[in-house]
Amino acid sequence: MIMIGVLEGVLHQIVEIAILIFEFIGVGIIIFSGLQGFYLYIKRSPATKLALAKGLAMGLEFKLGSEILRTVVVREWKEIGTVAGIIVLRAALTFLIHWEIKEEEKGGE
Repeated sequence: MIMIGVLEGVLHQIVEIAILIFEFIGVGIIIFSGLQGFYLYIKRSPATKLALAKGLAMGLEFKLGSEILRTVVVREWKEIGTVAGIIVLRAALTFLIHWEIKEEEKGGE
């Protein structure tokens, strides 16, 4: 019984670290994409919108991954509902951004 508690604690720690790493990577990608988008905007590049959308989509993918990992460590129904809501919102944003990317790529051809 003690072994299960130890394994559960180790799993909890690994998941918490992975969540932080995924969140950090996602935020870093979004910041980098924002700066890159601003630079392209200043240069009046036609690729500004596409580059920014792709960066935001990638950043949101990492943040969505962290929320999925978070479902491993939640214990109460209220927490599960909150995490599920966040997952749905981030998935919807990712879907909309991917749709925008496809439309922009179609228009660019």
